[in-house]
Amino acid sequence: MKKKSTIWIVVFIVLLVAFVWKVGFNPSKDKSKKQDPKEKMQKKVDAYILKPTLLINEISVSGSLQAFDEVTLQNEVAGRVVKINLPEGKFVKKGTLLVKLFDDDLQATLKKQESQLAIQQQIFKRQSELLKVSGISQNDYDQTILLLNTIKADIEVQKTLIRKTEVLAPFDGIIGLRNISIGAIVTPATLLSTIRTENKIKLDFSVPEKYGAAIKTGMKVKFTMYNDDTQFEASVMATEQGIDPTTRNLKVRALVNSKSKQLLPGAFTNVLLRLSENNQALMIPTQAIIPQEQSKSIIVAKNGKAHFITVITGIRNASNIEITKGVQQGDTIITSGLLFLKEGSNLKYSSVTDKL
Repeated sequence: MKKKSTIWIVVFIVLLVAFVWKVGFNPSKDKSKKQDPKEKMQKKVDAYILKPTLLINEISVSGSLQAFDEVTLQNEVAGRVVKINLPEGKFVKKGTLLVKLFDDDLQATLKKQESQLAIQQQIFKRQSELLKVSGISQNDYDQTILLLNTIKADIEVQKTLIRKTEVLAPFDGIIGLRNISIGAIVTPATLLSTIRTENKIKLDFSVPEKYGAAIKTGMKVKFTMYNDDTQFEASVMATEQGIDPTTRNLKVRALVNSKSKQLLPGAFTNVLLRLSENNQALMIPTQAIIPQEQSKSIIVAKNGKAHFITVITGIRNASNIEITKGVQQGDTIITSGLLFLKEGSNLKYSSVTDKL
């Protein structure tokens, strides 16, 4: 019995020694397992030293080219075409006769009225002499004047009808494609051709409402054509002076200053607007911003420790963002490892730079 008790005591001592060895002589392993997350939270971070930089506020919008003056040529009255002078793609002067409709009946009526006018003028002349010697009553004389003026008015009406059978160039310009031929019967709805100003093009585009106040008359804009990086220049002529309630955009019109065969009316353009320049802008990398529910913050290094600062941001570009309030020149901004830092955390740097 005594022997069996001794055996159990020995077994108990062996197990106790094994347990003490496990717990007492391997604390570093358990401790390392518990401290691994903390060590990970204390990784080295990257930092940026804040300094003023040039900030160019630019936006890009779509636009289209338009002829400075462009109209479709249409006749005012129906009739048969007897003469055409529509040189396709050629320049014509203002007032050039482009299309003439049949007007023989109108011309005959005009000649008849002109003959009546000549006779009435002779009667008026004779009655003027008779009135001086009281050879005619004042009433008869007045009736003659009335008839004379009526004939003159009828002649002006007839000449107006004749002018409506003519289509004249409304301004100096280039004729487009002709859509009619001699002998065609046309109506006021018939499209005869088009005429556009030569070497004078305007650029139409729209900007979002928030940029409307920055658009001024005389402002220079640059634009490129579709699938071409060549830049052209234009000057703002005017704006619509009102925001479109549907698109919430402001329509802008500019006069193209550049000359090129690529600049064709109706072409699509990409317009680049430089709204402002700031040589003292404080810019930081966008990844340094910590978005919050109602504000934004960044981590600033002070005396080797991390401090969370609430900031107000401004203009954003592809990789950087402007800070308008909350920081000053020379501050050290943490740009990496933000998720592992807390207020007052000690900082270790992997890199510090003053270049964006």
